[in-house]
Amino acid sequence: MASMSGTPKKSLMLFGGRAYPELAEEVAKHLNVTVTPQSAYEFANGEIFVRFEESVRGCDAFVLQSHGAPINQWVMEQLIMVDALKRASAKRITVIMPFYPYARQDKKHRGREPISARLIADLFKTAGADRIMTVDLHTAQIQGFFDGPVDHLWALPLLTEHVSRKYRGEEITVVSPDSGRTKLAEKWADTLGGCPIAFIHKTRDPLKPNEVVANRVVGEVKGRLCVVIDDMIDTGGTIAKAVSQLVAEGAKDVIVAATHGVLSGPAAERLSTCGAREVVLTNTLPISGAKEFPQLTVLSIAPLLAQAIQQVFEDGSVTSLFDGNA
Repeated sequence: MASMSGTPKKSLMLFGGRAYPELAEEVAKHLNVTVTPQSAYEFANGEIFVRFEESVRGCDAFVLQSHGAPINQWVMEQLIMVDALKRASAKRITVIMPFYPYARQDKKHRGREPISARLIADLFKTAGADRIMTVDLHTAQIQGFFDGPVDHLWALPLLTEHVSRKYRGEEITVVSPDSGRTKLAEKWADTLGGCPIAFIHKTRDPLKPNEVVANRVVGEVKGRLCVVIDDMIDTGGTIAKAVSQLVAEGAKDVIVAATHGVLSGPAAERLSTCGAREVVLTNTLPISGAKEFPQLTVLSIAPLLAQAIQQVFEDGSVTSLFDGNA
């Protein structure tokens, strides 16, 4: 009888959805693996089919999907990928969603509303996900929606390193576009060496999504380089108004830094004409073609994802990647 004492070698396998294959390929290069080949297509009625071309039995599976538009299609595709892996006996399945879908629907503002961010977590748990990896959640409480480990990665070191290198010697004020992001602004300020912060006090009409009614700047911005920070930029309305306001208040220059470039509808035009010197984003979502504009800088999140995947695979510490920033 063959000896059973040998420990089977763990195998890391990376799977990429069709939303943003370039990001999966870049992560694969950093990990020195290849993206597992798969066959994926739609039937005539829009149903999605996925089949992996290699055995996945006993593997440590990492399933990467970028949730840009059309978001529901890519959520469904990733769920189907997880189901296929579960049924093919993958040992552990880690779902990587750099931009967590439906993150803004994390609580009820009024009666009869859904908490869709929780539903997303439940769907992936039901499909067979053991673990979720994501970057800069809209609100930290979403980590508690998933019944299992959640690796919450931060793009802060990547963004602050770019800003401190490029604008060394400038008198910087970190600006939160609303009072809700002041905690993030404080983290930025600490990382940039203790510079002052300011925020823009704004009011919204709860019945009109993506619309801001009024703004005023609270803090010292005159004659300074203002760095407006946020977790995501969707239509760009809030950020564009913030930049215009800071310029009107005498800011020497304004740069914008955010993790997720959703960039819906008029965002690219708004950001290119609002007066910002530079707009720095990461590639958690694909940014190409009509979404590009001259002031845009896109930093790659792939090295961070690859490091986190390596730590999870080796049962190491994901928190250690952030040197106390996480």
